[in-house]
Amino acid sequence: VYIGYLNVKLPHGHCGVSNDLQKHLERITSVGPRPTGSPENEVLTVNFLLEQIEHIKADSASGPNSVTVDVQRPTGSFSIDFLGGFTSYYDRVSNIAVRLEPKAGAQHLMLANCHFDSVANSPGASDDAVSCAVMLEVLHSLANLSTPLRHGVVFLFNGAEENVLQASHGFITQHPWAKQVRAFINLEAAGVGGKEVVFQTGPENPWLVQAYVHAAKHPFASVVGQEVFQSGVIPSDTDFRIYRDFGNIPGIDLAFIENGFLYHTKYDTSDRILTDSIQRAGKFYGPHSGASSVMNRELFLLHTVSIHQRRGLFLADLVCLFLLQGVRRLEVGELYFDVSLLLWCGALVYLTANGLCSAYVPMLMVAFPLTTKLLLAREFKLRGASIKYSVLYQLGLALPYVHFMFLIWVVFEIFTPILGRSGTEIPPDVVLATLVTLTTLFLSSFFLHFIYLARSTKWLLAGLGTVFTVFLVLVLCGMFFPYTADPSGPRPKRVFLQHTTRTFHGLDGQVKSRDSGLWINSFDYTGMQHITPIIPEINDTIRTSCQEDRPFCGYPWFLPVKFLVKKNWYLPAPEVFPKSPIEFQVLSKEQTKWGTVKITFEVKGPSHMSLYLRPHQGASLSSWSFGDGVPQYHLAGEYFIFYSHGLDAPAWNFWFEIQDPSGPEGMISVAISSHYFFGEDQRTVQLEDMLQRFPKWAFPSSWVSTYHMYRY
Repeated sequence: VYIGYLNVKLPHGHCGVSNDLQKHLERITSVGPRPTGSPENEVLTVNFLLEQIEHIKADSASGPNSVTVDVQRPTGSFSIDFLGGFTSYYDRVSNIAVRLEPKAGAQHLMLANCHFDSVANSPGASDDAVSCAVMLEVLHSLANLSTPLRHGVVFLFNGAEENVLQASHGFITQHPWAKQVRAFINLEAAGVGGKEVVFQTGPENPWLVQAYVHAAKHPFASVVGQEVFQSGVIPSDTDFRIYRDFGNIPGIDLAFIENGFLYHTKYDTSDRILTDSIQRAGKFYGPHSGASSVMNRELFLLHTVSIHQRRGLFLADLVCLFLLQGVRRLEVGELYFDVSLLLWCGALVYLTANGLCSAYVPMLMVAFPLTTKLLLAREFKLRGASIKYSVLYQLGLALPYVHFMFLIWVVFEIFTPILGRSGTEIPPDVVLATLVTLTTLFLSSFFLHFIYLARSTKWLLAGLGTVFTVFLVLVLCGMFFPYTADPSGPRPKRVFLQHTTRTFHGLDGQVKSRDSGLWINSFDYTGMQHITPIIPEINDTIRTSCQEDRPFCGYPWFLPVKFLVKKNWYLPAPEVFPKSPIEFQVLSKEQTKWGTVKITFEVKGPSHMSLYLRPHQGASLSSWSFGDGVPQYHLAGEYFIFYSHGLDAPAWNFWFEIQDPSGPEGMISVAISSHYFFGEDQRTVQLEDMLQRFPKWAFPSSWVSTYHMYRY
């Protein structure tokens, strides 16, 4: 069914942005951080959105379209292969679904999705309050149309996206309207401002591309971005995955990508979102991607050449480059061109053979240079690398090179900030140096013969070498400090601090050990080397190591990222005493007739908890009460269950069955951590004192947690 597109011009206020839209954004962010389960998220923001929706409903009552509002509080669980694989359980999280349709009703619906929750300690203006503000304005504009819509639209304001996509799962798997949804648009952010880019679309359903081509006045999309994102190299995900995988519906994923240094930090405020970005976001665009399939099919014939033939051709060209003597410089220059062309052809064959749409990039880098070279062959043979030839040659390569430089800009715009939050094990300098080197090689591939034909090649190479040496020395001398608190462009260092108390129980249920401290995680490669001179207590003498006999190393991981963040610090501190402590108990333990042991638990605690299961040697989980009943383990063979709830949630009950090896150490270690992201339990005196000592260029995200481990 062709749903079509929304392309609504919003009413303009000062600076080209709707005054109401700006007010919506400021109202949502004015309550501060909005973690799921907090009053700011579940009460203040929900009430504000409902209030605005009721105004829209009243204003449009006499029109040809109807507005229906439904507040959903779903409960469910699912497994996901994100971050090595884990299971998510949610209880009474918040969804506000608004159905706009002709008064006669609609059989088919399109879904527009935003999320109004935020991570702890961030106001979440770009991620994702601005999208919800935009959706309110689009809803207002469509509801007041003088003609009935052809199909219906569901505007979903979901309140638990930062909890690993929980609310969207609750809607698409449980809401009665979900069965009528035929396509969706997801509004997201990986940065603050700039153009919103379509970075995922589909799967399949080319009508989405057609709708985008017909609707978008200023298309901004890249199939390269889609394939990079879906490759898993970026440690992030969106509700797009949920609607695609659990709803089996096609859609479009849009996001702001510029200035990702502010993403998920205290700097993600409404005043930093550019007005032009807000106005552009008022229009929903579809996907655009493409490559000349005809050209790909023709060049795919290269794949029929045997591996030995291609290898021989490549080696022959290399031999010619370095061993030919007495050959005219022009001919050797042409050989440089041929080698570059051959390498790009190889890339084209590889990408095409693997079914990647990104093959259109090497296709451009083959077709345009080859065509240009053939058209200018006579000019080159007569006059060599003359000024006229050089100008015409560069004009012929302008289109693919401009597009290629745009893709390079997108890669650096996305990856540079991400490397500041990719953990302690990925050296960002090496990654960026590799990207710069590859970029230089790609951009210079069809210009190497100019360097060879230059009269003063030695001086040219000497100049380039000098520039390289100067910058290398400056970097090694520490002239470029990676962080800044400059208000005009902050680049903060991300640090996570948890004031935690850990309690370890034995097989007899008695407490074997107990300690408390500030557990500190650096989310970039530099660790604490820049922090130690300012806070001497945080040094390598308090570095922690993973205790393999304890689930997830014996620490309260909020998400299963221990493989990314292996360098941690643990500074002893007084015990924490949350006013809402966790309550954990075994309800039953029984032997089943099929030879397993079934253990049932009940947990009462804060809105965010993490459950870790570590079967002992020889034991294995056979089933549990989560998801489809099949236990999904993490990369390291442990099991991670992420839990969150909204308001008025009952106790969390769950069970699992385990094959009993009857070993002396028991069957399994079970650990539960609680995370206090808001309210009076979020802070302690020691935590506040430590936060005050961090430099301004650091962003320490902090909260209180507990960790309890039991053996059975």
